[in-house]
Amino acid sequence: MIQFASGRRIMFGVPAWRCLQQMTRAPNYTTKAQLLLHPQVSSVFIPPRSTSTNRLLSIRPVSSHGGESKEGFSLRALAKAPKPALYLGFSGLLPFLSAPLLMAATQSFYPEVAYAQMVYGASIVSFLGGARWGFALPAGSPAQPDWMNLGNSVVPSLLAWLALLCRDNIAEGALVVLMGLGLSLHYDLTLLPGYPAWFKAMRTVLTLVATFSLVATLALKKFCAEKKLKEIQK
Repeated sequence: MIQFASGRRIMFGVPAWRCLQQMTRAPNYTTKAQLLLHPQVSSVFIPPRSTSTNRLLSIRPVSSHGGESKEGFSLRALAKAPKPALYLGFSGLLPFLSAPLLMAATQSFYPEVAYAQMVYGASIVSFLGGARWGFALPAGSPAQPDWMNLGNSVVPSLLAWLALLCRDNIAEGALVVLMGLGLSLHYDLTLLPGYPAWFKAMRTVLTLVATFSLVATLALKKFCAEKKLKEIQK
């Protein structure tokens, strides 16, 4: 670089402002005349084609599960489910739905019915944890019998036990069951992969229906008059 008394700088025989102009131009717009007149500038400031912006912008996200998560949340996967699993799974919703339907029909809240619904929900939560344990034990299973799978399988059973202790407060017991249902679904869909897509879809639907039935029971407790089944029998 050469600097004259006037303060104007020349870089390799080319004014500095021209060098900056070459830097802002794309390599595809460089003319042949500029390359002939200033070969030093073209060799220094023109980037190679391999670092063009088109190639830099062509980065694509990589899926860690190979598209398994999308299949797990698709209801179309229910068509591939075995019929015994579908029939038994959806028939298991009858104890959940019968309690709020009975209370809504009679416009009364029955603590015995609500407690029976909560106990059934606790047993389902414990069953979901045992299902993960049994899925990880066979040889060749995609879920390894490690601390992550087996340890998290015990958590739903502990929540179910805590729910059963809330006999005098059905609302707290129902909230613990709701927590267990949501946590089990979160384990099966995200943290502990390995279940087939149809089972994930069925688990999502069954958990949502069970959750809404428990919430409906809690809402009826607040807005309906409380009655006991023994009083009706008399």
